[in-house]
Order: sequence, then C-alpha cells, then structure tokens
Amino acid sequence: MASNNIGNRRLVVGAHYGAKDFLAQRVTAIILAVYTIIFAVMALLTPSFTYESWVHMFNFRWGGVPAGQMLATLAVLATAYHAWIGVRDIWMDYVRPAGLRLALQVLTILWLLGAVVYAANILWSL
Repeated sequence: MASNNIGNRRLVVGAHYGAKDFLAQRVTAIILAVYTIIFAVMALLTPSFTYESWVHMFNFRWGGVPAGQMLATLAVLATAYHAWIGVRDIWMDYVRPAGLRLALQVLTILWLLGAVVYAANILWSL
C-alpha cells in the first residue's frame, strides 16, 4: 500500500492554514480601512494644520468618552495584530531552522509589543 498525504494523517506544517487567521486578517484590515477613512475626513475638514488641530484629531470626545484616543488605540492594536499574523506566516513559511524561527518570532512579538506600548503612551498623554 502506497503512502500518501491524504486523509486523517496528513502532515500539515506552515502558517496555521486556518480560517481564524484568515478572518483576523480581514477584520483588522476593515478596522484599519474604516479608521483611515475617518482620519482622512477629519484631516480634510481641519481648517489649518497646527499642532493644536492635530492634537484635537486624536483627543476629541464623543459623549464624554475619549473617542479619538480609543479609535487610535484600536487602530494601533489592529495594525500590530495584522502585522503579527503576516510576519509570523513569513517566518513559518520561509525560515526552516526551528531555533532561528522561534527567535525571529519572539523578536517580532517584542518589537510589536514595544510599538503598541510606545503608541499608547503617546496617545494617552495628549
């Protein structure tokens, strides 16, 4: 009987080939697209580009809630998660040595976490 890779014992390696990651990429892309449209409209409606007008774009309140900061933080988190899925897939598909792949994944996570903390620190200190 010939051995084939079809059926229950098929070996699947690589970038998780799952619907969850596919859906997460699409949801984060939609969040980023909506945020970009909102930000572009606000930028076009701003009469002058001063420091105060840029701060107001990130610091506006809606019903007492800091909507500008929350939307910007959501966009930063969506960007980080979107980037993590994409870069992780690249590491899993193209880096064969497991130790090097793990090291690159850990460095990617640390870099993305650092970027999120840095961005949140800037956004919430306005």
